[in-house]
Amino acid sequence: MNAIIEKINRALSEASAQAAAAGDAAAVEQIRIDYLGRNGLFPALSKEMGSVAPEERKETGRAFNEGRNKIQAMIDEAAARLAAAPETAADAIDLSLPGRRWSCGHKHPVTIVADECANLFRRMGFIVSEGPEIEDIFHNFDALNTPMDHPSRDPQDTFYFDDGRILRTQTSPVQIRTMESHEPPVRIVAPGRVFRRDTPDATHGMNFHQIEGLYIDRNVSMADLKSVLRTFATEMYGPKVKIRLRPHFFPFTEPSVEYDFSCIMCGGKGCPVCKNSGWIEIAGAGMVDPNVLKNVGYDPEIWSGYAFGLGIERLAMLRYRIPDLRYLYENDVRFLEQF
Repeated sequence: MNAIIEKINRALSEASAQAAAAGDAAAVEQIRIDYLGRNGLFPALSKEMGSVAPEERKETGRAFNEGRNKIQAMIDEAAARLAAAPETAADAIDLSLPGRRWSCGHKHPVTIVADECANLFRRMGFIVSEGPEIEDIFHNFDALNTPMDHPSRDPQDTFYFDDGRILRTQTSPVQIRTMESHEPPVRIVAPGRVFRRDTPDATHGMNFHQIEGLYIDRNVSMADLKSVLRTFATEMYGPKVKIRLRPHFFPFTEPSVEYDFSCIMCGGKGCPVCKNSGWIEIAGAGMVDPNVLKNVGYDPEIWSGYAFGLGIERLAMLRYRIPDLRYLYENDVRFLEQF
């Protein structure tokens, strides 16, 4: 009997004892690794087969194959024995124990405020519309009357793809797409995420959320816009909040205004948050520029309207008195579970 056959017989005896004593799946797996695994006994013996004398190769090969099959059978038998074993006291389910309540997540503060805004505007007759986050130049700039030399078109301010498309810088393209596909009157709000090449700080980020509104009908005026903005402010922050409209410039509205709230933190008295002015800038708004109406096929002699845009993160910061915008995106559970 040569050395390889002796090793196989000894392995069969040892493996049989180990399989009989195996008390869990890990022990059975260790047997497989020791004898049949990549670095186990039988792969090592197969490399020694070349040194066997020619007259002994047939007998040695038969012993090798039979030994390997027997060990595999031992492993399978041990695994089946363990699988069929009755549950131990440690494994059994104690039906007398009280049930365990599953821990459920909840909405992110930005989502909470976005939903509240959408529901508020729904009560005022607006319909929620959505659009793609990857936009083309026409819908994001050209149709909105944005001049070619406007800073927002520069790659330093906007994320461009190689094919010329961009990550939308505002949700205003949703307004254009809605007007292209609907005859007036139109009354929508467009919540969604937008992207700009801003340096992240306490009040800015490279991606944030907006909710923009658009109302197109006959004889719409600034008085209609002011009433909607005033209603929004009091519904969101209470009847003590005041608003003011300051003249401004936007390519897509004329006349245009900046829309401010009296400071929620100090009640308009002046504090570091409002830079001691008593006011916090909230949104841009104005009457839709006639060129925008022409770009979507509306006759500005018949139709007029207003548009506005609000930053949802800024609304959330005021609602929850959050000092730094970045807290909203650090995914710190200690912070998020407060909402």
